[in-house]
Amino acid sequence: MFDFLEGYDVLGAFWMTVKLTALSAVGSLIWGTLLAGMRVSPVPLMRGFGTVYVNVVRNIPLTVIILFSSLGLADIFGMTLGADDFKVQGFRLAVLGLVAYTAAFVCEAIRSGINTVPMGQAEAARAIGLSFTQTLTLIVLPQAFRSVIGPLANVLIALTKNTTVAAAIGVAEAAYLMKTMIENEAQTLLIGAVFAFGFVVLTLPTGLILGWLSKRLAVKR
Repeated sequence: MFDFLEGYDVLGAFWMTVKLTALSAVGSLIWGTLLAGMRVSPVPLMRGFGTVYVNVVRNIPLTVIILFSSLGLADIFGMTLGADDFKVQGFRLAVLGLVAYTAAFVCEAIRSGINTVPMGQAEAARAIGLSFTQTLTLIVLPQAFRSVIGPLANVLIALTKNTTVAAAIGVAEAAYLMKTMIENEAQTLLIGAVFAFGFVVLTLPTGLILGWLSKRLAVKR
């Protein structure tokens, strides 16, 4: 029944999806946290940059961003991200595009968590001489992260599914292999079912584990 899978590296394709997701998630968390800090910053220029970035990037289709990473950055500006091999270059550019896009959603999730922290705590921190950066990193963000584990889990699940867009620039992840198999085989429904099941295996445990963690680490007020 599943003879059509022979000759195709399905596990390798999903492993590529996992790598795309993991690296993009780390990059998005770092960049998204910095953007969130900018959006609540007392410096108007930083606050304005964070606001414009989030509002612009969230309204651009991910496919456009991924294609710009490949056609714009690589082909026009010659940015290779230190990769000589075309496949490695495509992978790194896909990660860059996913980070740029997903960080906007991470930023808004973290900013919503920042808004749950009572203003009195920030005022007390300033009263004892802490700077804005110290207040944000030592007092506000630790509480904000605990309150937005659930929303960040949703962003991570969406990111896992969004990695399929990387197939548009030739990254050999799950969706790219599925397209190849559909073109070569006559088992369209079974192929779709196999890859749908694979994504369920990747995303369902993530949602369950992070949902449990969200309840476990919730800030009691």
